[in-house]
Amino acid sequence: MTITYADFERVDIRIGRIVRVDPFPEARKPAYKLVIDFGGEIGMKKSSAQATNHYRPEALQGRLVLAVVNFPPKQIGPYMSEVLTLGVPGADGAVVLVGPDRDVPLGGRLF
Repeated sequence: MTITYADFERVDIRIGRIVRVDPFPEARKPAYKLVIDFGGEIGMKKSSAQATNHYRPEALQGRLVLAVVNFPPKQIGPYMSEVLTLGVPGADGAVVLVGPDRDVPLGGRLF
């Protein structure tokens, strides 16, 4: 499927810093509940991430990640996820989170 550049521009992908990580035992697949700070314009948002294979909670705390911030909230079990944290499957199929390799301002938009 081909999309236009205008289609891509409609997806608002921003940089945020994980400020809180909690277990999510109610999830069907192992996951964490995350609170991510996107800075002044967007603020704090909740998300969940099936990133338990490669990351311990303390390793996620303070990590920069990319997330789609303009999808509607999604109910995941008893938890309302407000943004989609981005990741790709590693060689083992487990989620590897996507983020910059340097410190960048919170809320910066991917383009």
